[in-house]
Amino acid sequence: MSELPLDLIRQALIEDGAYRDLTTLCTVPAEAQAQAVLLARREGVVAGLAVALATFRLLDERVQSEARVCDGEAVIANQTLAVLSGPARALLSAERVALNFLGHLSGIATLTARCVRAVAGTGVRILDTRKTTPGLRALEKEAVRLGGGHNHRFGLSDGILIKDNHIKAAGGLTAAIEAVRRQVPHLLKIEVECETLEEVRAAVRAGADVILLDNMEVEQLRQAVAFVRAETPGLLLEASGGIGPDPERLAAVAATGVDFISLGALTHSAPNLDVALEFLT
Repeated sequence: MSELPLDLIRQALIEDGAYRDLTTLCTVPAEAQAQAVLLARREGVVAGLAVALATFRLLDERVQSEARVCDGEAVIANQTLAVLSGPARALLSAERVALNFLGHLSGIATLTARCVRAVAGTGVRILDTRKTTPGLRALEKEAVRLGGGHNHRFGLSDGILIKDNHIKAAGGLTAAIEAVRRQVPHLLKIEVECETLEEVRAAVRAGADVILLDNMEVEQLRQAVAFVRAETPGLLLEASGGIGPDPERLAAVAATGVDFISLGALTHSAPNLDVALEFLT
């Protein structure tokens, strides 16, 4: 990420009451200095370390930090991620916000890496979706990239994806695609969501560039891929819906010959990576 989201970090600190941490203000002398380490309690892939370190500095610019790993790096259990030093009050008051960012984003990167490994050698790309936490999309999608995945649309203005309700509102699939063709640049691909083989055939006839195969069983996916490859070899296929991060399921879906697998679970259901801040005596 080229720029750190300082406004977002500041709002998180305000939300947590870090600027008036009653417990710390009452128990820790203002002049007290401390040294601490950020640790990964479990193995995983690090994401959000730069954000976490910026959290401490934003609360108090006197905090010094030294990263021992980089975002995107795989780590083992109990590995030191960074060393911090400075006012003890600042380290304590920024701790929870920093760990929230680091644990959540590292969890996304770790889950993404696991999914990428499950389809290794197939040529299939693992994609995220727009099922992100409001306000955290940029950070969460960056975590997906750090885990080896790829980003789908960042927002609604980034591409065309015609879904069932668009088709109903437009008066049919052909009408929807024709309306898009009249209004967008010719280089922009048109993706259409299909839930049945009949819809896949209709999308191919209507001139879709990409087909999202939604909530299909593995055998349906195989049939859809076989049809599309025979009719329009260059058309791209994305599987999504009901797949989940299970490695065996991912491998089975990848083996059908699709080009992409998109998973909302990467961002909305990734378990936090267990991280901690420990003071050194």
